[in-house]
Amino acid sequence: MMFDPTIYDNLKVGFENHLYDLDNLDELISITDRKDQLEMAHMSREFTLQFCLRDCPEVTGEVVLSTSLEDLATEILEISGGQAGCRLQLRFGMMIKEPEIQCPAINSVLQQSWPEQRRVQHIHYIFEEQPATYDVTAEVHFDRSVNEDQMGDVPALCEHMVNVLNELLQLHN
Repeated sequence: MMFDPTIYDNLKVGFENHLYDLDNLDELISITDRKDQLEMAHMSREFTLQFCLRDCPEVTGEVVLSTSLEDLATEILEISGGQAGCRLQLRFGMMIKEPEIQCPAINSVLQQSWPEQRRVQHIHYIFEEQPATYDVTAEVHFDRSVNEDQMGDVPALCEHMVNVLNELLQLHN
């Protein structure tokens, strides 16, 4: 019996192929981290590929693809009426010094890029550290299931993330 890759596997390979091409062939980005995790307690999977602009590690971007046991079972067992797919999230990270000014600017960049998607920012800092620096993670949530029908969108999405990294780098500097 031959292994039939899941939607999650196919999308993961699509993102890997395009992002590694932007790194190795186009030399626009540098891949800085990669995780492919299986959560045994919930039987879920999560793939994260982090990158930055070439020679600009101050701002990072991440593609996060995840799937649940229910999603995998619906697909593998071909459960009728079920909606097989994955969840997609984009993350951007940077250190800032003026959250009152920079966080609204970050949100504005993300809103212009993905106006229909939910955006969340998390700010972390070390209490009493002086001068205070803030580690910001800005997330774009695609609150719908994605599947292989969106495979053709992967190159444009990755290239758009590179453009957003350029805009966020300007805010950082």
